[in-house]
Amino acid sequence: MVSIQVGGEDKTAEITNWSIWSDKSEGLQLRCSYLKKGRAIHPLSDCRISPVRELGEMLLTKPGSVIVRPVVKATIYGERYAVVFHPGSDQPYIHKMDGIGLIAPTAMKEAPIFHYFAAVANAQMDRAVSDSDREIAANVVRQLEKLPASADTALHAYCTARNGVLAAGKGLIYPFGVNESQLAAVEQAFSAQVSVIEGPPGTGKTQTILNIIANILLRGQTVAVLSNNNAAVENVYEKLEKYSLGHLVAKLGNQNNRKDFFAGLPPLPSSEPEPAPTLDEIQALLARLKQHLRDHNRAAQLQVELDELIVERRHLQQWQADSGVQAAASLEKYGLSPRKSVDLMAYLAHLGEQRIRLKDRIELLLNFKIFRAAPFVQGDARLSVFHALQMHYYDKALQDKEAELQACRASLARGNFTVLLEELKTASMRHLKQHLHGLPQITESFDAKTYRKKFDDFVQRFPILGSGTHSIVNSIPPGAILDYVIIDEASLQGIVPGILALGCAKNLIVVGDNRQLAHIPVKLGLQAPADAYDYERYSLLDSCIGVFKEALPRTLLKEHYRCHPRIIQFCNQQFYDNLLVPMTEDKGEAPLRLVVTAKGNHTRQNTNLRELDSLLKLLDEEGEPVGLDGDGRGFIAPFRAQVNLSDSRLPASFVKDTVHKFQGRECDEIVFSTVLDKKSYNQARKRLDFVDDPRMINVAVSRAKHRFTLVTGDDVFTGSNGHIAALIRYVAYYAQDEQIVRAPVVSAFDLLYREFDQSLARLNARLRSEDSRYRSEQIAAQLLREALSDPSCRALMYHGQVKLDQIASPSTPDLTQRERVFMARASCDFVIYFKVGKTPLGVIEVDGGSHDRPDQAARDALKNGILAKSGIPILRLRTVESRIEERIVDFIAQWASPALDA
Repeated sequence: MVSIQVGGEDKTAEITNWSIWSDKSEGLQLRCSYLKKGRAIHPLSDCRISPVRELGEMLLTKPGSVIVRPVVKATIYGERYAVVFHPGSDQPYIHKMDGIGLIAPTAMKEAPIFHYFAAVANAQMDRAVSDSDREIAANVVRQLEKLPASADTALHAYCTARNGVLAAGKGLIYPFGVNESQLAAVEQAFSAQVSVIEGPPGTGKTQTILNIIANILLRGQTVAVLSNNNAAVENVYEKLEKYSLGHLVAKLGNQNNRKDFFAGLPPLPSSEPEPAPTLDEIQALLARLKQHLRDHNRAAQLQVELDELIVERRHLQQWQADSGVQAAASLEKYGLSPRKSVDLMAYLAHLGEQRIRLKDRIELLLNFKIFRAAPFVQGDARLSVFHALQMHYYDKALQDKEAELQACRASLARGNFTVLLEELKTASMRHLKQHLHGLPQITESFDAKTYRKKFDDFVQRFPILGSGTHSIVNSIPPGAILDYVIIDEASLQGIVPGILALGCAKNLIVVGDNRQLAHIPVKLGLQAPADAYDYERYSLLDSCIGVFKEALPRTLLKEHYRCHPRIIQFCNQQFYDNLLVPMTEDKGEAPLRLVVTAKGNHTRQNTNLRELDSLLKLLDEEGEPVGLDGDGRGFIAPFRAQVNLSDSRLPASFVKDTVHKFQGRECDEIVFSTVLDKKSYNQARKRLDFVDDPRMINVAVSRAKHRFTLVTGDDVFTGSNGHIAALIRYVAYYAQDEQIVRAPVVSAFDLLYREFDQSLARLNARLRSEDSRYRSEQIAAQLLREALSDPSCRALMYHGQVKLDQIASPSTPDLTQRERVFMARASCDFVIYFKVGKTPLGVIEVDGGSHDRPDQAARDALKNGILAKSGIPILRLRTVESRIEERIVDFIAQWASPALDA
């Protein structure tokens, strides 16, 4: 109940209506409508309205406005009118309470985290080398001060590590096309206040961003698309223009960009949009498509698995030919599946040299439906069957995978997957354009000087803002809070000034890939209040992941569309844990090349002329004419000096730049020169870590669409066991180039032995303890698994019970005839491999009491000698010894790669 006194008299009963207004000359006035007297105006200072509330610092909001204005103080009269004062002004502003909101500002800007960011910004300004850098840094300091202290912003969520949950909408559209992981990414983006989309090379980040923008528009909201990389934002602009949506974009940013934009404002579309389906109809279409998206990915993954089986089968076939292996006749009559093939291999390995007993015959009959045991009786015959089973495994696995792939493709064809996908895309675009056409048209004109004053109308006309992260706050009026901000290439974005964007929006979508090149911060030596906010250690992407932890929705875009499958599979295996699904097709090309220079120290002041000359020799031998233009070739190197040298040596058709400058670009062919040699200076940890940085190698390889050539020195990177060493092994394993010299060891048949390991485990679980000879090996296997789980051993794997002649090549020089015969029958308990390139590194043998017998000791000596001649170290663990775990750790430490943890 409101009461009003005028001149000390209670006039409540006489007043039928009242309002407060301001007169420039008279000040605040109370206008009253009286029951009998009509209207009268009184100085508010002579009146007393009850109830009245006095508020201190607040934030004022209005429905439908993106502007939040700070208030120094406010007086609320009768819960009907608010008289407010803004900072730096004595002029009162009067608002009806039903047309505003007054919310308390957050204490975010007074907290240690924000103080740290301000200290970083000031330190950047103080330590700036050039005038331009100093002005940029000073600009960041000013923008930080302008950010509203609103609890609604993504910056508040970030500083408090509390991620808000968003209510589900009525449905999503996909006017730019979609795949399975992009679908998940868009859904996740609208599930939480802050979300992350991890976009490895060639996985359609821009397409995902465009679909998110489309759904923001459909919800009648605003978005800023920001990046430090202008090319990333330009890609978004170009695609919107292509689909006649460019008129919705305001290209702001620095003063010159704003001037260019307002000089040629894009006109509104004049044509009527095509008829569109309803949102419910689009959701029904989407539901039908979802199963097909899974099948589409499965078909691509099956093709990858088929390609891998073919490569391994080729290696096995070559090994059998080189080793003179006599495999048994066809095993088709046994009807063995791939799994049964390796189960039988495991059983034969278990039998070793033992004769077949009655219980073994029963085992063969019950588990493998083998009635006649004659082919398995003698040692040579049994070995012949074992080798035939290896080839049989690949043959059957290829048949099964091919059948599954064809079934998958048939299902996609029956469901008209391609047509359905295009139908969803078309229906979504028409629905979006129909929605936009139905909105009130803003015909007001805007210019660079006045658009901020009419900003609510401006963002209704241009709901998509483009800018750099350095200039977003300057591009909008003070206190403007957009609905969304999308930051692309966030691995290249430092926390400061990245947080400026977070203070300008309610919701944040961070897009990037922390396995590509990161930003390089200036060392300031300031202590962060919490590890995850450390400016010097983390990009904005990594910081968000560290701040929000499990509360942060993260989606990895998996489907890869850029590189030849064999090229991107290196990045997939080395950096992405095999989570990527190559969607490109292998048509039998030769996409990988390795050029190894002759031994010698050829590096001079970050250049290596020998690598360039070796490349030129290869180009000349291939008949590629010097000076050929326009074939999409790129030459990249870690150092600017090598790039500069290449300008005077390589054909003009090569685009030449450093790896860092090539991020976000691509070429049909990429040549990567590593520059370093074996001099102690170049083998220093700091130099090696720079060139062998995992992010750099990932970017270097993934720039190549059709062919990747590595030019490197002989044995320069072998000792570091890092990423270039893995790349060399990978090319050597998969390339069909006769220039590649292989070491006298046999690469792992990984798919075969992966299944073989499982068969051994199943077999050991079924055997009675008195029959099992593997208890000590099981213990060693567990210790080995634990040791390899250390992050520094992520590049390593192991297989058990691998044939000795499938580790060391029988063609190894200096082997005796006795050793070659022994190799055909002997196995090794555990073999350590590199995951990428599948090169065997070392052998671990578990020696029980039987190894004290002279005959077994002689066999052990033979095995030791063979491995020594092949350059493969061996660790023997006697069951009577102690420190087994420590010795295993020490043994594999020689191949550990701390750099892999980066």
